[in-house]
Amino acid sequence: MGCSTAEKKKVEILPEFSPDSLIFDLDKMVMEKKAKHIDKIFNKLARGNWFNGAVIYGERGEIIYKNAFGYGNLRKKDSLTTKSSFQLASVSKMFTAMAIMILKEAGKLNYDDTVSKFIPEFPYEKISIRHLLNHRSGLPRYMSVAHKNWKNKTIPLTNQNMLDLFVEHKPNQYFQADKGFHYCNTNYAFLAIIVERISKISFDEFVKQKIFTPLEMNNSFVYNMNGDTFVSQYINEGVQGHRNKGWRYIKERNDYLNGVMGDKGIYSSVEDLFKFNISLDSGLLLSKEALKEAFSPGSPKYWKRNNNYGFGWRIKSKTDSTVFHYGWWKGFRAFYLRDMKNDKVIIALSNKDKGPGSSILWNILKEKSNCLGPAGKNDTAPNELETVSYY
Repeated sequence: MGCSTAEKKKVEILPEFSPDSLIFDLDKMVMEKKAKHIDKIFNKLARGNWFNGAVIYGERGEIIYKNAFGYGNLRKKDSLTTKSSFQLASVSKMFTAMAIMILKEAGKLNYDDTVSKFIPEFPYEKISIRHLLNHRSGLPRYMSVAHKNWKNKTIPLTNQNMLDLFVEHKPNQYFQADKGFHYCNTNYAFLAIIVERISKISFDEFVKQKIFTPLEMNNSFVYNMNGDTFVSQYINEGVQGHRNKGWRYIKERNDYLNGVMGDKGIYSSVEDLFKFNISLDSGLLLSKEALKEAFSPGSPKYWKRNNNYGFGWRIKSKTDSTVFHYGWWKGFRAFYLRDMKNDKVIIALSNKDKGPGSSILWNILKEKSNCLGPAGKNDTAPNELETVSYY
């Protein structure tokens, strides 16, 4: 017996069951629950004056939570946003390493080339680019060398000035190249010079052209003092850094050491860093094969510490496929934690020199009680940046 027209219409509008749609609905519930959980944590930190900054958390290329708390300038009380640009401090090193890897993939260098191949006046033999990347050069701290030998600290110290000090004074290495591990900013400052010598443009311009512009990281830049004849009182780009002084926070002044790039100096927002994180999975800047070295331990036999170091990333030895970096410099703190196995990331940037410890972020990243559903047919890394929603 046939169906009436009314019955046919009623049947047609019933939704067809789809396992994919069920997973999507469950994922949405999990995401909302996670977002509320993270929001509760950071609201509590902000109310207690433990966090003044921005945070973003994502899984499988999707932003699950993002928010900003407090002010860019504590005196002016201008509200922060997730697009606000913070000094990344040592988190900058992953971008310096990326610049070197881009040159490597373009055939401009090899990791085992000596530094003197590109910087002939470099006063140490047998130190390679790889040694700089992995902090195995044994080079001393340039900040200590400058503190002793850079007499007029109202004049910015540039990377070239730093090189000149090493050429003139040739401070002793802590150990011969590849005979140990010593995390040292000097390594990445010299890597920035190598980028400049090969590319024939300034380090800040190279990073802009090869990383920030292709990824549309529009709120990111490398702070530099190129051409400056004196150190300004404050840095007027990005948000203001603050340091604790007794019962209050004051604006952090500029410093002659801020003229050195590569080891620090990059400003970025949590939203821009999420774009960068997407690029690491999608091959937008480098092939996945080329990126493997960045996440490989540079000191596999080093036993004194739990964590190892790759190319611009610390590697958490006790956690499967997890890399991270912290930054702390002149009124700023930065945290970037990346769980590659479970495709999770959390990034927090603060413009205060004091705040919560990293354990809070690790606990969020390691949370397993609320997991997204199994990967579906659309759960592959995007081929184009435009296919990912960042907002």
